[in-house]
This record gives sequence, structure tokens and C-alpha cells, in this order.
Amino acid sequence: MSVTDDARTALRHTDRLFIGGEWVTPSSDAMFDVDDSSTERTFLRVAAANAADMDRAVTAARTAFDDGPWRTLSHAERAGYLRAIHAGVVARSAEITDMWPRESGVVRAVAQVAAPGFVSQFQQYADLAADYPFEEPVTPTAGGNFGLIVREPVGVVGAIVPWNGPMGSIAKKVAPALLAGCTVVLKSAPEAPGEGYLLAEVAEQVGLPPGVLNVVTADREVSELLVRDPRVDKLTITGSTAAGRRVASICGERIARCTLELGGKSAAVVLDDADIAHAATTLAGAECFLSGQVCSSLTRIVVSRHRHDELAEALSAAFGAIRVGDPFDEATQMGPLAAERQRDRVEGYIATGIEQGARLTTGGGRPEHLDRGWYVEPTVFADVDNSSRIAQEEIFGPVLSVVPARDDADAVRIANDTMYGLNASVFTPDVDRARAVAAELRSGTVGHNAFRSDMGIAFGGFKQSGIGREGGREGLLPYLETKTVILDGPPARYRD
Repeated sequence: MSVTDDARTALRHTDRLFIGGEWVTPSSDAMFDVDDSSTERTFLRVAAANAADMDRAVTAARTAFDDGPWRTLSHAERAGYLRAIHAGVVARSAEITDMWPRESGVVRAVAQVAAPGFVSQFQQYADLAADYPFEEPVTPTAGGNFGLIVREPVGVVGAIVPWNGPMGSIAKKVAPALLAGCTVVLKSAPEAPGEGYLLAEVAEQVGLPPGVLNVVTADREVSELLVRDPRVDKLTITGSTAAGRRVASICGERIARCTLELGGKSAAVVLDDADIAHAATTLAGAECFLSGQVCSSLTRIVVSRHRHDELAEALSAAFGAIRVGDPFDEATQMGPLAAERQRDRVEGYIATGIEQGARLTTGGGRPEHLDRGWYVEPTVFADVDNSSRIAQEEIFGPVLSVVPARDDADAVRIANDTMYGLNASVFTPDVDRARAVAAELRSGTVGHNAFRSDMGIAFGGFKQSGIGREGGREGLLPYLETKTVILDGPPARYRD
């Protein structure tokens, strides 16, 4: 397939890889075609890294950490680079809001609003340089006269990012890693490599030292080489729970550090006193984002039996009225899925839901007015058994399941009856009831009357939704190793 003429990207080096501060020629001529999710036409082609290229990228990152200046810079100096990167990416935000809809199917108007928040991670982590306790005096408890807790960079980081929201995942991994003093090999998804290339061009523009950030696009086989390489001290991945299990098992073999931001099957618990109309419009609207291709989507709607039909009807009316279409059309509320295989996956789950006895109340097919692109209708199932596949497995598409419960306690039990624990929400006008239910939910985030996710605080999951947290001060800790230093006396900076 050839690249279409309507591609809107100013990326300059898509036939190369960014390694050691240079745009290098790959060791093979293999390329990835990146298809536009709404037209099914290839709009971008990028170099595919193979084993030799991944080895070269890891070597560059290892050399930059061990022998380069980056690790020895002050946090304030590294923060200066982060601010420059932030400014450079912001200056090219229009490119992100053109690439992201094509790669992943997000509506462009939504991308324009969401992208600045993702990019702001670089600025937020730069701000932490001023007051984060990278070194603290402590009182020794087993000898010695003066102690320090020192938080040092973990080393070389392998960062694996997904296709659904690449810039957001890139920023919340690369920004804290760089502030900590780590060097990074960033591995982009073949379906959505554009934002990685853009960041590499910005890194080159701001003069980031060679090897501090290396950017490659690779398939699963080559990506696993990054995970296995003993020169990589830490892995961080956003992806499916299946991918996380694989990464964790390999890291376990060599005791490598890892942060896993994985899947979800998040519950919205709608209490008896909730405003049903508000809950329905809120949940339907939230599921429009990225066509439901969001790990923290609230896709299980748990409500008491006597309000189940009312909510199912309201939710079906709200979700069924969503305008599906071209993500570049200002009237569109929900775009396509990212790829044909993703649409096949979602359609397979819809068929399974029907087979297992759930009641389809809206959607379930493809929009009749769209003959190109990987579109699926907004879909709602009612009377869903929480043990069914559509209630237990991550669908990653615009499919909502309404699950009846006996009472509040049963609703909490159902919400927790999953291997996941990434996100949740409680719908009630009573703040105290919301707080009480939140205390019972086994979830990394719990919102109130809305879909909530705050990368400025912390994001991550319980159970098989992952290990560790990203965003905010909590998101810096995984890139630091704690060292205890015990001295006979205080060093100069601590003496009066």
C-alpha cells in the first residue's frame, strides 16, 4: 500500500530510528504501514526496528547512563530540559491532534482538549525538581552519627507504550524517568508511532544529550528483546493484562524493576438515591472517548434490581443517540475503533453477549451510514450476569453492561468480583455514602458521579490491573532507587 496524499504530518525522519541522539538508518528495510482508522487507507509508514536496532538503542541508553553527563546533572538542570521539551511538544500540538484520530479513532475535537493535559506531564515533573525529597537527613538507629536517605535514578528504562493514547503514556513514563536521571528506550506501537517520532524530533531540537532518549518502533518479538536485556534496569508498560503478565514474568527471571499499567473492567456503582438521567448521560458520554478503547472505562454499570430497567432504558437512549462518524467532523461524538482486528474483537464480544443471554437494548452492529472505517455502534446490554464474559473480560470498545444487584452491599460485591481493579465510580448525591462505598471498592481510582482519572495525583490499579502508579509525586518513585548512607558526621551542606 502507498501512503495517501491526505496525510497531515510534518515528521521528517520516519524511515529512520532515533538512537544515540541521531537519526540512524535501520539494519533492514522493513517498514510498518499505519492505517487511518476512519478511511482504512495507509497515511504513514515508519521504520521497523529489528534485533540489531534494539541492541543498538539499549547500548546507547546504557552508555549515556553510565558514562554520559545526564546522571550527574542536578535535578534543576534536568528540569530545564523537561520544560524545553514541554514547550517543543506544545508548539507541535496541532500535529498530535491530527495524528491521534487517524491512528486510534479519537474525535479530533476531543484530542484538542485532551492532548495539552497529556503534554503537561513534562511541566509538572519539572516543577517537582524544586521540592521533591531526593535526599533527606535521617537519624541512624544502629550506629553512626548521621544518616541520609538518597533517592537515585534506577538506571536504563525500557518504556513500552500502547496505540490508544500514545502521547499520554509517553509523557507519564518519559517525564519522570528523565527528571530522576534515567535514560530511556521508548518503544512505540506499530499502530501509532507518530507521537514517538514527534517527541524524538523535539528531543533533538532542545539538545537532549545523546542516548538519553532513544525511540524505536517494533513488533512484539523485538520488543521482548528490550524486556529481556540485562542492561535495562526497569521496564514500564501500558498495555493489556496478558502483555503485562509476559513482561512481569520476564522481569521476574532477572529481578528487573517494572511498572505495569494494565487492563480494566471498571464498575460504576449506581446507588438507590442516584439521579438516573444524570448517571446515564454521564456514563454514555464518557464511553465516547476513544470509542471505549480506554483501560479505565466504566463498562460495568451495577444498579439495584428495582432501578435496573429505568437505568438501562435511559442509558440506551443516551448512548444510542450518540453521533458516530468521521473523527474530523465537528458534529461527531464518537469515532471508529483503531483497527480492523479491534472491530472484529468487539463484534465477537457482542455476539458472545447475545449467546450468553444478555439483553441487547441498543446498538450491536455497524453504523449503516458508514461504509468505510472500523466503526461499531454504541452498544448496551441489560440483565447482564456478572459471571458472563462480557462482564468479566475487557472488550476495549463501546459496549456497556448493566448488571442488577440486590442492594448496596451486593453492588459492592459485584463491583469487586473481577480480576481487575483499575477504576470505579459511585453515583449518589450523598458525599458520605460515596466515601463509604469508595472505601469498600478494590480499585486504584474511585470517582464520584463521573468518570475520573487524575494523572496529577496518581493512576494505577489493584489486582491484575497492574503494579505501581503513574502520574504525580507517586509516579516519580518507580524511577528511583533508595540508598541509605550512614556517616560518622554530617557532610558540609548539613553542617551549621
